[in-house]
Amino acid sequence: SVASRQIIHFYFSQANNMLLLNHLSRHVVRKAVPGAARRAMSTASPWANFEMAPLDPIVGLNESFAADDFPQKVIVGVGAYRDDAGKPYVLPCVRKAEQIMMDQKLDMEYAGIAGDPKFVDLALKFVYGADATPIQENRVQGVQALSGTGGLRVFGELMRKHGHKHIYVPNPTWGNHNAIFTNSGLEVRKYRYYDAASSDLEFDNMMKDFKDMPEGSIVLLHACAHNPTGMDPTMEQWKEISDTVKNQKLIPFFDCAYQGFASGDAVKDAAAVRMFVEDGHLISMVQSFSKNFGLYGQRVGALSVVGANEDEAKRVVSQMKMVIRPMYSNPPRHGARLVTTILQDEQLTAQFLEECKGMADRINTMRTSLHDALEKAGSTKNWDHITKQIGMFAYSGLTKDQVMQMRDVHHVYCTADGRISMAGVTSGNVDYIANAIHDVSK
Repeated sequence: SVASRQIIHFYFSQANNMLLLNHLSRHVVRKAVPGAARRAMSTASPWANFEMAPLDPIVGLNESFAADDFPQKVIVGVGAYRDDAGKPYVLPCVRKAEQIMMDQKLDMEYAGIAGDPKFVDLALKFVYGADATPIQENRVQGVQALSGTGGLRVFGELMRKHGHKHIYVPNPTWGNHNAIFTNSGLEVRKYRYYDAASSDLEFDNMMKDFKDMPEGSIVLLHACAHNPTGMDPTMEQWKEISDTVKNQKLIPFFDCAYQGFASGDAVKDAAAVRMFVEDGHLISMVQSFSKNFGLYGQRVGALSVVGANEDEAKRVVSQMKMVIRPMYSNPPRHGARLVTTILQDEQLTAQFLEECKGMADRINTMRTSLHDALEKAGSTKNWDHITKQIGMFAYSGLTKDQVMQMRDVHHVYCTADGRISMAGVTSGNVDYIANAIHDVSK
């Protein structure tokens, strides 16, 4: 029929037009783009422009150490406890808790967004004190976090979402602080903390910087065992910090990564935090259980806030959960269950406190041994800061050039800022390390 022929003619016309357009477009592309580039466009991976990221300083240090075949090589850069044989150490109380959990045949269900509520309750009582007034009044509320790092990131995003634009951190501070808060969308500002020339706190300048901070600024404080310097304020200095923070109407945020591990006394290591709370500060805090419980790979932590009242604190936690849900949904359960099993049992808690003190005591013994070995090696420098510092790290005062020389000549590996992990110092290598330090610093 005529109608059928017209329809067929229409579709043939449309097909011819499409062929013509395809031909023209190929011709234009050939003219505009050289052949090699056209081939690259058609075969290139979507990942072709991704550059290799620089190695993390600690990862790079570990790789360099692993590639070194010198038999007497030593690494004192890793922030993880080692026994006097230089081996990783699992607390016996953790092994007991593990067996108890195995016998309970626990399920593997999801935790809630805020984690295990029993763990959170015990974690907060551990650091704030079970008899603390805000604890008794339910004004301290929190969530389980992915150790300290995860808690820091959640806090950074929480505060940015609620109008904060910057945070003050000590100079120096743990290297990851800067990246965590920057990636959270906060501007990282620094306050003076440590004077490398005198190997001591730069306390007067710290107080000046606090007084210059804009009202409402968040200020990060290391609860104990400052990383990387190991130099903490005295309790008298902490009191002055507390008063200044209150007068300037700043928001104190504590990073508590070494409670019990610093001095061997969990109550003593929480003294600054508890002072701030008693002084009426509505603090926030992140806790890590990596060092004190030796649960490095379990990623166990807590993030908490002290509110003016219970409702206020719970509202803040509800906003923490809004950050957590799209970030990682909910935390892992195993490590939190280990801590809970220990802290809810009086005998296991007593055993933990004793074993944690044992780790701290070994590190403090190595501080004295390293100090004495440096004098024995003939060094005339003042190394008293090694024994004045506390916690896992000693801020040696070595320059980057001296660190690299010690690595190249003596095969002793520490971070470029001269930070030495005292956990890597043993009775078997302390003299060797001291001789290496003396040789590059004399």
